[in-house]
Amino acid sequence: MTDEASFLAEYDPRDYPAVAVTVDVVALTIRDGKLCVLLVERGEQPFAGRRALPGGFVREETLDDAALRELAEETGLHPGEGPLQRVHLEQLRTYGNPGRDPRMRVVSVAYLAFAPHLPEPTAGSDAAGAFWVPVDKVEDLAFDHDQILAEGLDRARDKLEYTPLATAFVDSEFTISELRAVYTAVWGEELHAGNFHRKVLSVPGFVESTGATATRGGERGGPKAKLYRAGDATLLHPALLRPTREDRIR
Repeated sequence: MTDEASFLAEYDPRDYPAVAVTVDVVALTIRDGKLCVLLVERGEQPFAGRRALPGGFVREETLDDAALRELAEETGLHPGEGPLQRVHLEQLRTYGNPGRDPRMRVVSVAYLAFAPHLPEPTAGSDAAGAFWVPVDKVEDLAFDHDQILAEGLDRARDKLEYTPLATAFVDSEFTISELRAVYTAVWGEELHAGNFHRKVLSVPGFVESTGATATRGGERGGPKAKLYRAGDATLLHPALLRPTREDRIR
């Protein structure tokens, strides 16, 4: 049997089809009460002039570092800076259908990046422009990015059902109505105020009362709303289901 050193000395990767690896990032934030995704206008072929998710080829780096690098390039931030330190980053899925990229066989590892207070974008070196776009205004992206975005949105909406991630999008002290506004923006569904309030307070460890009240009265001029802070729960049980999901379960 050939030893490993001899095998590697004779190994020629050109005997196999060339495959490249990229990362694509579904970067989401809330701007003016709307859930927005970061898009770039491609400055080079293929699909020059079309909008796409930020992404690029993986260099001599980890996949997570590649995703953070691409996000940093389009936001003008460095990975160690405050806003990017608060980014929730997770692998979404791997996409590798033949023909998804007309250049060659390209496998993309997609990431979901979700964070508050992300700045105005700055186009990277290979993009003609970068934009925050409300997710309900996005259509006809390059490559298979429409599919990647749709699955990224599903993941983000699911995260709010079973994790306290929404509390990252409000101040350290917040009212239940402010928290509800985050859920409304991400889920894209109007929520019944009373039902939402009851469900939030029924989840152990989700929020805890500060004992204080807001400086202004309630939404309709009633008593001042109570202030809460994030609790110590890492998972929500019972989960806060989207109204449409509740309807399907019934």
